[in-house]
Order: sequence, then structure tokens, then C-alpha cells
Amino acid sequence: MVFYFFLWFFFREKLSPGARLALAVGIECAWEIIENTDFVIQRYREATISLDYYGDSVLNSLGDILACFLGFIAARKFPVWASIAFIILSELALLFFIKDNLTLNIIMLLYPIEAVKVWQAG
Repeated sequence: MVFYFFLWFFFREKLSPGARLALAVGIECAWEIIENTDFVIQRYREATISLDYYGDSVLNSLGDILACFLGFIAARKFPVWASIAFIILSELALLFFIKDNLTLNIIMLLYPIEAVKVWQAG
């Protein structure tokens, strides 16, 4: 959904919805490759509580790509408020139930916070 809004905002007059979808999926595919490099895997191990992280499985990466595709389609079909509500509710639910979500992953990958690491470890 975030890719949809970003690509709509910057490219709505330059690219068709189909081209923006292909670009979003392409960006997600690129991230899935980068995420499984030794550099990023080591960063996850150093910066997060995922000490035994060895990269994503092929099935997990394909699931992430499918989620990107479906999220893009949903963001295009649903009102903006519904997409924003879904993002906020899913992030809060993941935070509450598993102490992990996309926001925390980005924060911890870019700027690790020891207090968050301790909290996630329980």
C-alpha cells in the first residue's frame, strides 16, 4: 500500500496504473534479493534480536512479493482512509501480539535502539 501511494504521488501522470504496479513489484523483488545478502543478514543479526536469522526462505520471499501485489491492488481499489486504517491497525496488532512489525524492522535496521531490542527479547 505504501508503494502504491508513493508511486501514485510521484508518477501518476507519467506511468499507467499497470506500470506502477510492475514497478512496485520490481522494487519489492529487488528488496527481497538485497534482504538476503550477507550484508543485510549480518545487519539483522547485529542490530536486532534475530541472532539466528539466516535470510528469508524462498516461500517467505514469494509471500512478501504476493503481499506487495495484493496491497497495491487493495490500495488502488479502497478509499485512502481504509488503506491508512489497515496499515495502522495491522502494525499495532503485530506490535502487540509478536512485538515486531515493518516499522520496528526499519527502525532497528537503520538505527538500532537498545531499549527496543531488550523489549522485543522479553
